[in-house]
Amino acid sequence: MKSKKDNIAEYILYLWQLEDYLRAFPQQAYANTELMEIADMMHAEGIIDGGHLQLAQNALEELEELHDELLNSEAPYRAVILHLEPKLNILKAKTNTPLMSDVEACLTLLYQVMLLRLKKQPITPETEEVLKDATQLLRFLSKTYYDDHQTTL
Repeated sequence: MKSKKDNIAEYILYLWQLEDYLRAFPQQAYANTELMEIADMMHAEGIIDGGHLQLAQNALEELEELHDELLNSEAPYRAVILHLEPKLNILKAKTNTPLMSDVEACLTLLYQVMLLRLKKQPITPETEEVLKDATQLLRFLSKTYYDDHQTTL
């Protein structure tokens, strides 16, 4: 399994991908130990039809806490999010959860673009621009998380 300590954003996206995979192909749950463990957790948490594993939710909460800390202490980070926020608000308004956090919106954008690319569907230039900024933000958050936690994880 991907390691949270190496890249927390990739870890969350990986868990989301496994959830979707097991929903689409439940018979594959017994293909290997990792899939079986994830499938068992999904059953235990009652998220077979939708939602995210508590592991993913906890990691997202950690990332959101770091985001809030950086907003309060890092002017350059605040500038990046102020630039990105209006674009994220437009994207959030198009979802079923318009009140999601900025961090979750960035992760959702990356995940949705990945799915579009897998389906070989076009991505608008506007989406590509937001994707670039969201990726930069998540990369910075993940690196900061790694730097802050490399000795404690």
